[in-house]
Amino acid sequence: MTHILAIDQGTTSSRAILFDRDMTVVSAAQEEFPQHYPASGWVEHDPADLWATTAATCRAAIERAGLHAADVAAIGITNQRETTLIWDRKTGRPIHNAIVWQDRRTADTCRTLRKAGHEAAVTQITGLLLDPYFSGTKVKWLLDNVDGARARAEAGELAFGTVDSWLIWNLTGGQVHVTDATNAARTMLFDIHRGEWSDQMCAMLDIPMSLLPEVRDCAADFGTTRADLFGREIPILGIAGDQQAATIGQACFAPGMLKSTYGTGCFALLNTGADPVASDNRLLTTIAYQLDGQRTYALEGSIFVAGAVVQWLRDGLRIIRAANETQALAETADAGQDVVLVPAFTGLGAPYWNAECRGAVFGLTRNSGPAEFARAALESVGYQTRDLLEAMQADWGAAGDTALRVDGGLSASDWAMQFLADITGAPVDRPKVLETTAMGAAWLAGQRAGIYPGMQEFAQGWALERSFAPAMDSDQREARYARWKRAVAATMAF
Repeated sequence: MTHILAIDQGTTSSRAILFDRDMTVVSAAQEEFPQHYPASGWVEHDPADLWATTAATCRAAIERAGLHAADVAAIGITNQRETTLIWDRKTGRPIHNAIVWQDRRTADTCRTLRKAGHEAAVTQITGLLLDPYFSGTKVKWLLDNVDGARARAEAGELAFGTVDSWLIWNLTGGQVHVTDATNAARTMLFDIHRGEWSDQMCAMLDIPMSLLPEVRDCAADFGTTRADLFGREIPILGIAGDQQAATIGQACFAPGMLKSTYGTGCFALLNTGADPVASDNRLLTTIAYQLDGQRTYALEGSIFVAGAVVQWLRDGLRIIRAANETQALAETADAGQDVVLVPAFTGLGAPYWNAECRGAVFGLTRNSGPAEFARAALESVGYQTRDLLEAMQADWGAAGDTALRVDGGLSASDWAMQFLADITGAPVDRPKVLETTAMGAAWLAGQRAGIYPGMQEFAQGWALERSFAPAMDSDQREARYARWKRAVAATMAF
């Protein structure tokens, strides 16, 4: 048993990646699944899709490697965070579609709670802000809007979980209802200082604590899979939310180290060590990882739309057929035009936290076309990242001078990463292994299983593929960023 199977359940697809003893990718499988938009600003997933695509890709990854379940020592799981599910403990049937992290249906609830003066307590206890992004108000919405749900919850008949909990429930045949500290920290129900569910937060949102899963370390015993799924029982030994898993996979183990992942959204995490740092700039204080009962904290900035803006070019505007066409198109854009796209399709995340505003485009001319839209889309990712880094620098003091380790699908674009370095004025380091999220989950499970090295040796194995140095004139950098800030202000004003 020399291989580790990493499950990477994301917002638009499920993936399974098989790593060997040397942490080299042996095989992978991926399946996309439908997104459901029942109303403006609402985003849902069918829970059956999450489970079916996960099980199918796990089987496919093992088969493509020419291996069997007997060759797999353990499973590690990483997942889209905050996405919320509630299901029946006896039947395992969900009471509703999963409400996705991007969903904004609880904006009014958050506004009401904010006006009632609750946000200070939320931030002090959970490190988060009162925003529809997090699971807590989604749970409340389900209990308030699904017929009979609240009574069933109070009777102990229902279980709440983020996607990791839902997968483990299904993998273990309904035997285990757990989560890890990183996913718990994103629910708005967890006391990140005490490391336990908060009575105060549950009371504020009228959520019965019997709904909640048990919280464990990121590397722990999370049960074993049903024997009939893959041919034998396989222990599940690692869990981390996707951004924390990427932090681990990027070996950002020292305070001050910084990574940014470009998937559907963009998420920058700055390791702050054993002490949580309260943000004065509307960043989040969160748990980076928890090992052997010891919590390591991070400052996090969350951008809702990063890679998703490329999907919009493909599926919404239909000006590209595939994501990899974006760079070549951006390179042909008219240098005389300065089109700015603010991709607030589901509101703006950090440091603005405006749930109501929607996307906008500025600077269009009669000559603006697909190339200018492609360039503006890629540039929007760099601008939003600078917003996060400036807030981190104000809270921590050194983030703006720190090399940014990048990963995720969009990080493969040389054009986007060069613009990121240009607009932030800081070096951008891209690792040889871009599958850092899956690698983080694999390392958690593998070191728990005893086949992967400890933290220090793992960190020494991190390898650079390319570093992007800032090349833009400082005056131009500041002028362009000022234009972005005006566009954001105008978008929020509208």
